[in-house]
Amino acid sequence: MSAFDPITFAVIKSGLDTIVDDMAYAVMRTARSPIVRDVLDYSVTLCDARGRILSQAKTVALHLGAVPDAMDLVLAQFAGNLFPGDVVVLNDPYNGGMHLPDIFMIKPIFSEQTLLGFSVVIAHHCDVGGRVPGSNASDSTEIFQEGLRIAPMKLYERGAVNRTLLQIIASNVRLPDLVLGDIDAQFATCLIGERELRRLFDRYGSDLEVYFDRLLDYGETLTRKAISAWPDGDYHFTDYIDGDGFSAAAIPIQCKITVTGDHLTVDFAGSSPQVKGAINATFSFVKSATYLTIRCALDHDVPNNAGVYRAITVLAPEGSILNPRMPAPVAARALTGYRVVDAVMGGLAQIAPGKVMAAGEGGNTVVAIGGYSGGRPFVLVDMINGAWGGRANKDGIEGITNPSQNMSNLPIESLERQFPLLMEEYGFRPDSGGAGQYRGGLGLVRQYRLLADTAVLQLRADRHEHPPYGLFGGKPAASSRNSICENGAWRQLPAKITLEITAGTVIRHEQAGGGGFGDPTWRDPAAIARDIGNGKVTAQAAQADYGFQGDGA
Repeated sequence: MSAFDPITFAVIKSGLDTIVDDMAYAVMRTARSPIVRDVLDYSVTLCDARGRILSQAKTVALHLGAVPDAMDLVLAQFAGNLFPGDVVVLNDPYNGGMHLPDIFMIKPIFSEQTLLGFSVVIAHHCDVGGRVPGSNASDSTEIFQEGLRIAPMKLYERGAVNRTLLQIIASNVRLPDLVLGDIDAQFATCLIGERELRRLFDRYGSDLEVYFDRLLDYGETLTRKAISAWPDGDYHFTDYIDGDGFSAAAIPIQCKITVTGDHLTVDFAGSSPQVKGAINATFSFVKSATYLTIRCALDHDVPNNAGVYRAITVLAPEGSILNPRMPAPVAARALTGYRVVDAVMGGLAQIAPGKVMAAGEGGNTVVAIGGYSGGRPFVLVDMINGAWGGRANKDGIEGITNPSQNMSNLPIESLERQFPLLMEEYGFRPDSGGAGQYRGGLGLVRQYRLLADTAVLQLRADRHEHPPYGLFGGKPAASSRNSICENGAWRQLPAKITLEITAGTVIRHEQAGGGGFGDPTWRDPAAIARDIGNGKVTAQAAQADYGFQGDGA
């Protein structure tokens, strides 16, 4: 290798970032299903020949920390059996995956016979079979009910497509055109990563591998530098999930963060045992949620690569909700991942208070409605993204993705065009943000009317009983609510439920807001007046929470 050149290093780092961003846009442009194309529930990354993440796009962060475990499995299973033109897919949570709708596609990249790295694309598919449309129910009780399981296997071998595997997939899903279309989008995106990484190797040759090592070392160095400035010690925080849909008993997510020099250990001992409902989370997913939360507390210039993970050890007891044993169901595991984020964020608030925010809305709410309309199947998986908690110097943002996701709310126009549904209300929920010196963001309201004759409704919500917490004197946010109107009569629904509905049924979800940050008595009166004037806070709530007597600006 020639002498290390910092300018070349910066160019390669930026080049990798550009490649994964191009890959991310390719998925958006070519995907078929709304959940990928519009909601943006997908992720892309590039790995080196050893399966280490080099760069990741600004896509669903909760996915990407699970890639190292998947790559370790693929490299072990296909050792000596990866060739140019191969593509490996998997989705089995107990064999490298996270939950069944998330299909991993991994393409090895070669220069002649030399392995250079891997393109990786993960997409949440609109349906992978199982007992309910969308394959994402909270009330499944074992993995076998949740859909088609794909152990790591080749979708392409030396360029030849595995038509048997494609036929198995098509025969087991409710919307084969959309699922196969999204698989094609993943494949096309892998090809873009392959093409561009080859170009880098054509330009820099074998030196590139050394720069890859330096890039990972750089991520580790910056991470350790940040951690070393934090005070040594043990920091504890516990948050709760309302229940698993079968039992209303609170489910604790208990976190202990230990700072020792330049290393963090995050231990979830004391968290709930695995539960009957499908909110168990695989350990790889829990590690991903932990890594991304710690990354949020680091400086902006820390690269998003596997070097960051070297400074962090994550532990979770086997048989717990954060490391379940087969055949525990995991379809709705994202909810538990969100609570892991909240618990780790609560611990970090004791370590680096200026770097974190109060709890957000609790993670996106999933409203899934599926059935038949005009003899054709439809599956809506609507993921409602809502609010951030208050921050050390700013209010929480509303109408935005949870920090762990980078997703989007499905536009009403797209929803009503593609599904037999009418959106009767979509907007902010006044008074839902927690009071504080910096107010929490407002949750959202979505209200749907079914136009088809019948459908299956699945709700995956939380924060009914345990609202998003505030920090440093900030108040918790309003709790979430689910309601249903049948034959003109409204009634409340639990946070998690699956039921059949008929034409004219109205479903309403009122999302929790974000928690407040800081003592509400310190809030600027002008900010309170603006909130009243903008309809975000009512005059009654302003008086109760802040003692404010004035009118809105």
